[in-house]
Order: sequence, then C-alpha cells, then structure tokens
Amino acid sequence: MTCLLDTHVLLWWIYADRRLSTVARGLIADPSNRILVSSASAWEIATKHRLGKLRGADTLVRDIAGWIGRAGFTELPVTIADAQRAGSYPHPHRDPFDRMLAAQSAGQDVPLVTSDRALRQFGLKLVW
Repeated sequence: MTCLLDTHVLLWWIYADRRLSTVARGLIADPSNRILVSSASAWEIATKHRLGKLRGADTLVRDIAGWIGRAGFTELPVTIADAQRAGSYPHPHRDPFDRMLAAQSAGQDVPLVTSDRALRQFGLKLVW
C-alpha cells in the first residue's frame, strides 16, 4: 500500500510520540508499504520551527531529507498540478499546508495518514 503522511504524523513517527495511532504505526512500520512525505511537510516543519512552535527540532530542520531517507520514506515533490488543485479547492479550509497535502493525496490517489478530522471535507481517503 502507498500512503502519504500528514506532517504531524511524520513528526510523531520521528519522535515516537504516543499520539500516533496503532493503525498508523503499523502501516508506517510495514516494510511492504510505500510511505510518501510531501516536500510541503519540510516547508511546514521549517516554518513552525522558525515561529517557535517546534522547539528542540534543530537537528530535524537541518536535515529533513536525511531523516526521511533514513526512515525509508519517499519524498513527494510539489507539482504545478498539485498547486492548482490546492488553490482551487472551494472548501473554507485556510491552512495552506493541509490544502497541499489534500491535493497531493488526491492527485496520487493515495490515502492520507492523519488524525485531522477537518481534512474529511476534501473527500479524501483518510487513514487513522
């Protein structure tokens, strides 16, 4: 199975956070699954760190690509089609990172692993 991780799920996986659901943990840990991480998540992590919302993440921010690679995940670049889709959603959801992850999940036709129920409005396949 191929799936895309929401940014908070990536962080919870990296930091072994107990908030990560059993289903999500099993899916990510299964070596037969292909786990995608959006380049938008790197942008979100760097932004939140700069704003002081991710204290203690200095090492992660300096080497996000390395963390993703060592975990065996695959980077999913943002494309023009993703940007068009994210910007065109009629939903009132204002978070640009969520909109981009929703667009990429839809564009790749893969489930988004997230605990964020607000993303249901995009009509995506969600896993939690």
